[in-house]
Amino acid sequence: MSRQKILICGATGFIGRNMIKRLAKRDDLEVCGTFLKTEPAASLAADRRISLRRVDLTHPEQVDLAVRGVDVVIQAAAVTSGAKDIVSRPYIHVTDNAVMNSLLFRACFAHGVKHVVFFSCTAMYSPQAQPVREEDFDHRIIDKYFGAGWTKVYIEKMCEFYSRIGATRYTAIRHSNIYGPHDKYDLERSHVFGATVTKVLTSEGTVTVWGDGAETRDLLYVSDLADFVELVLARQTDRFELINLGCGSSVAIGDLVKKIILFSGKPLSVRFDTSKPAINFNISLNIDKARDKYGWTPKVSLDEGIQKTLAWHREAFPTGALT
Repeated sequence: MSRQKILICGATGFIGRNMIKRLAKRDDLEVCGTFLKTEPAASLAADRRISLRRVDLTHPEQVDLAVRGVDVVIQAAAVTSGAKDIVSRPYIHVTDNAVMNSLLFRACFAHGVKHVVFFSCTAMYSPQAQPVREEDFDHRIIDKYFGAGWTKVYIEKMCEFYSRIGATRYTAIRHSNIYGPHDKYDLERSHVFGATVTKVLTSEGTVTVWGDGAETRDLLYVSDLADFVELVLARQTDRFELINLGCGSSVAIGDLVKKIILFSGKPLSVRFDTSKPAINFNISLNIDKARDKYGWTPKVSLDEGIQKTLAWHREAFPTGALT
């Protein structure tokens, strides 16, 4: 029996690395991945079940070669960073992300790829008191997410466009804040969860948190995201699927910090620094569509996810260093 060939773009990044490790366990798949700036970890490079190659997804010729002969593409490559860059350098999330996905989707169309999974986000939604549904997008993107949010919408529409003119199925996943092993944990590039873990594990006496701690986030453990990807690859029949994926509820940043401190076992107090960049964006996702159509629900609670992440972090960085 021939195996499907699956390409994970951004295989050395957070989501990509978790996806490639998951899918490499399957005997029915031939798994390959691309990377650019982040070199593969020794364990990943040594895994004989995985084929890795350096590809610049902003170069048409390299994209074309990477996609040729592939059945499924999981697009986890992106320029990402935390609140500091979103506030001070928002342009870095726009151009390269638009270019690489434009080239990738065109190559998938040209080579008859069967299925493409694209990881979008929730930056296009307006903050709401109730969990937001897919159809609640009202075109009112907050100022700090204007560039990143509209870029994601554009890429989602490219997914829909190519699904209409070719045979490729597309899944655009509007996921909430993903966390877990292999996330960014350096304070320059990390999101709120990774940054908080690093601050807690490296602080003595007091943890300083950017903002006032009142803003909320919907947090989803990375294995639950991987579960859903496997489900849509097996079950999706529609040419185009746009779907929310999250925990379905939100937690205040202040409460998240206290939970991480609790499970770390460290005697720390919290100081909120309102002079630092923060994004007052409160949202949780309605995940009824993922549950009703695909039978998916998150399995890992926030408390369990924090404990799993801290255990992984201690093993990955036994001296506390992040390299």
